[in-house]
Amino acid sequence: MAIDAELLDILRCPESRSCLILDEEWLVSTDPATRRRYKIEDDIPNMILEESEVMDEEPWIALMRKHGVTPGGPEGSCG
Repeated sequence: MAIDAELLDILRCPESRSCLILDEEWLVSTDPATRRRYKIEDDIPNMILEESEVMDEEPWIALMRKHGVTPGGPEGSCG
């Protein structure tokens, strides 16, 4: 799956407006309150809130750590 870096820089979670992390075929919100992930199909991210999934807390924290994001850390620029 290839998401253009420029597109990833501007995309935000539709619910929380938080940054997103690319993880395989998912875009994952960095917001600890929502923990939403959005499926990428045919290189197109499905950002429809009703079709997203809410991750359990422990797998979400592990994913944030894998990508070097401090869960609940200070808000800053994405990327």
